[in-house]
Amino acid sequence: MNIKHIAIIGAGAVGSGITQVCAASGYRVTMIDIYPQALEKGLATIQKSLGKLAEKGRITAGQQSAALEAIATSGDLAAAARADLVIEAATENPDLKLRVFRELDALTRPEIILASNTSSISLTKIGAATKRPDKVVGMHFFNPVPLMTLVEVVRGLGTSAETVAATVELSQKLGKTPIEVNDSPGFISNRILCPMINEAIYALMEGVGTREAIDGVMKLGMNHPMGPLTLADMVGLDVVLFVMEVLHRDLGEDKYRPCPLLARMVDAGYLGRKSGRGFYQYS
Repeated sequence: MNIKHIAIIGAGAVGSGITQVCAASGYRVTMIDIYPQALEKGLATIQKSLGKLAEKGRITAGQQSAALEAIATSGDLAAAARADLVIEAATENPDLKLRVFRELDALTRPEIILASNTSSISLTKIGAATKRPDKVVGMHFFNPVPLMTLVEVVRGLGTSAETVAATVELSQKLGKTPIEVNDSPGFISNRILCPMINEAIYALMEGVGTREAIDGVMKLGMNHPMGPLTLADMVGLDVVLFVMEVLHRDLGEDKYRPCPLLARMVDAGYLGRKSGRGFYQYS
């Protein structure tokens, strides 16, 4: 497959990160978001990130300029019609994602791959919303995208071997390490990660230790780069809650029951870094 132009749906932290990585890897990119302020913020984030990489000598000034010049923005999903591949990184909302994929299916050429960055929603269900389930695949990037090397390549029930192979090849060209997984609630990453975070929140709620103690034990004793409560704030407490609800519902086991404290914090709008307050305060 000859991929030159990639459309990214969503200009949030992950969407802008994917846009940056694609542009820095030599692809022409259109970043699409219905909210103009999201596009402005996404571009500013990319400019700042590329600037830091240039300052550290990881890219040249010429590479920095070329990456920025390769990025176009649009507030209209129809801009994806010209792309050779689409990566959806919209809000983790099943109804929204299914609607986006139905529209992308109608807008884009029937032979192109439609990838989703979903962290927990069934790729089989997303594929079934289109007329090309064989070309629907998961590309689960990790935040911050420019620094994290993993991409979970998720095979839905209808995803073809050719689509998986092409997605693995693209991930490698983006400088990432692809790992293939089958479609299952939470895939591998969140099937293991979010229950750990959820258990840390239970430990906090039950007074087993302070937030600093819980994070400190996992950092010093398990050699994690950050504690689970700090990580929850970075991921977004709303995302952690959504994943736990998916695991609890689809796997049907009480061990996946979301911690009541997590649910209360999301209800209060304490979502972590993006809201300025989660388990810690952020300026």
